[in-house]
Amino acid sequence: MNTQTRPARPATYQDVLDAPPHMVAEIANGRLHLQPRPAMRHSRATFGMAGRLDEAFRGGPGGPSGWHFAIEPEFHLGPDVLVPDLAARQRERMPVFPDTAACELAPDWVCEILSPRTRRFDLTEKRELYRLASVAHLWLVDPDARTLEAFALVAAAWTLAAAFQDGGDIRAAPFEALAFPLAALWPD
Repeated sequence: MNTQTRPARPATYQDVLDAPPHMVAEIANGRLHLQPRPAMRHSRATFGMAGRLDEAFRGGPGGPSGWHFAIEPEFHLGPDVLVPDLAARQRERMPVFPDTAACELAPDWVCEILSPRTRRFDLTEKRELYRLASVAHLWLVDPDARTLEAFALVAAAWTLAAAFQDGGDIRAAPFEALAFPLAALWPD
């Protein structure tokens, strides 16, 4: 269950540091959000997506290069601290991959793997904070529905650019040079 702590004062980074180690801690709109670590199916979808994209777009054999990928990176976007399931930045915006616990430069692409515990937060507050931070692309993967929705930021608003369901191949911006089966993200 997604737990929101609403202290009398706005949450601070010390609240994130003080969170139990088995929880993912984020700050959105002054509130601390704590979620349990992802379930195994969620982790499988994250790993499947990361592996396919990183191999192709980090400069692997036969693929285009130009991206830095990370699983569960921590972003400090103004007063907000967000931890997407996956994120990437173009190398032209970040030539050197940082060796820090957190980064203040917003990603170019974010992927959230929806789960019953995080769905509401991912679809509302986090999506809005990514928009305000000018994240150019947002993918929402739903392991229960076996779908992927790809959004692009157009004129400061999210626009659905593509939607995929089980049985089809994913090919969506900013990674349209690669197609792979959506079913590759599921454990069965």
